[in-house]
Amino acid sequence: MTSLRGVPVSPGRAAGVVVTMPPPVPEPPLARLPESADAEEAAHRITQAVRTVTADLLERADRAAGTAADLLTATAARCADPALARCATALVRERGETPERAVWEATQALIDQWEAADGHHLDRTRDARHVRDRIVAELTGGRPPGIPEPGHPFVLVAHDLAPADTATLDPAQTLALVTESGGPTSHTAIVARALGIPAVVAVDGADRLTDGETVLVDGSAGTVHRRPSAEAVAVATVTHPFREFSGHGRTADGAHVELLANVADLASAKAAVAVGAEGVGLFRTEFLFLGRAEEPSLAEQTRAYRSVLDAFGGRKVVVRTLDAGADRPLPYLSDGGEPNPALGVRGLRAAAAHPDLLERQLAAIAAAAAATDAQVWVMAPMVATADEADWFVAHCTAHGLDRAGVMIEVPAAALAARWILDRATFASLGTNDLTQYTMAADRDLGSLATLSTPWQPAVLRLVAATCEGARDASSAASGPRPVGVCGEAAGDPVLAPVLVGLGVTSLSMAPAALGDVGAVLATTTTERCRELAHLALGARDAATARGAVRAALPVLDRLGL
Repeated sequence: MTSLRGVPVSPGRAAGVVVTMPPPVPEPPLARLPESADAEEAAHRITQAVRTVTADLLERADRAAGTAADLLTATAARCADPALARCATALVRERGETPERAVWEATQALIDQWEAADGHHLDRTRDARHVRDRIVAELTGGRPPGIPEPGHPFVLVAHDLAPADTATLDPAQTLALVTESGGPTSHTAIVARALGIPAVVAVDGADRLTDGETVLVDGSAGTVHRRPSAEAVAVATVTHPFREFSGHGRTADGAHVELLANVADLASAKAAVAVGAEGVGLFRTEFLFLGRAEEPSLAEQTRAYRSVLDAFGGRKVVVRTLDAGADRPLPYLSDGGEPNPALGVRGLRAAAAHPDLLERQLAAIAAAAAATDAQVWVMAPMVATADEADWFVAHCTAHGLDRAGVMIEVPAAALAARWILDRATFASLGTNDLTQYTMAADRDLGSLATLSTPWQPAVLRLVAATCEGARDASSAASGPRPVGVCGEAAGDPVLAPVLVGLGVTSLSMAPAALGDVGAVLATTTTERCRELAHLALGARDAATARGAVRAALPVLDRLGL
């Protein structure tokens, strides 16, 4: 048995037959419209194809839930970006290109502009190519990109998966996932964890795996075994069953650690309630805004927010205001022309540029909160300074929302937590972006996967700095300043006790991860959590930190994690 190694991103072991992703949509040939062709009619075909593909993606989003729905809606927004259709139809009208060739060249022209401005931006270019392939397939009658359907369960092997592909994974058919690219906080990793599919990314040699061969994937160890023995295959089929959550997170000595869920809509809220989540640590409101030409009305927002709040009556729900920009472009907020949108006008910065939009959203949240008995907390994304936090809290207070907090996603905010939390009443660490910005590493770039992990000691020190700042602010304020984690780090059962040891008071994750995280914390005392945090902070690199903590937690092997 030979083994390939990669980065573990979703725990569990599974064995099955390899099925590789089909080849991409072929590049259309260089061709011009016949002289008798109507250029306006050809340009209209592009517009119609864009509408059809956008509608299909939004329909898929409606059938999905949680992160999957969010990703599909974001892809629909990318498809509806007027810059693409505008450029493609111009090529048809001015140069007489065929519609499919015009879409291909227009996409490449946009990618070239992005890369000339800010270098390689993997998530944006990958999404653009995926949208291009869907539109070209619609124009030519070809097979659109998508997950294979061989008619039997399989191990999916791919170079990478576009968000729209990842969002359509079926855990009943996809036994495990192996990719050559991606990182621990990539969209592929996030969805795999949410669905409970064992996954290993950034696998060196994944391109050598062939259709029909049997492999054993260990999503906890980060290995892909080729030609496994029959005994190993038999064991892999029964390991890591779904573990139920008791509904109350606590350490072995009885300290309460809130175990919450990340949700995006009513469907994902119901799924979280069904597995016993104590509340919601991250209610993503973007799903309501993406994939549409104009902002949702106040009434529509109120209804959508209330539906989620009603599902968690009496319990805590942390609502994040609109996190637009970067990989979530909105045509009514930005023209998409920023040279580096990950460092541009996104999150609270976009709200400051469009204060009326924030006012309407806060009004809708307040109206929904008044109609339910859920404990409504509100937080702003992409906060970097104390002044920004003060500005946001003041706006929340004006709407009667007295639990106003901030996301800590920027290293500057972690280091300034003491002053940010003078006014903000809580903080929630978004470890995906915090890791990306700390390590200057694109989270979807496989070659940087070893950098893109919250196990990096530098990232853990920023978590510790945030918790220390919260304690200092609490001593000067009227009450304690809780610090939660709502990034992917919260759902890692190995990392969870480390975060608690650093001072984190709540963990919010995909509902599927609640049972594993709860089981590990229930066997670990608060003092042991602090010891594990000390081990991780003292490590020289991420691999050493994770290895030291795993070695000090034998319960992980007993739980099959």
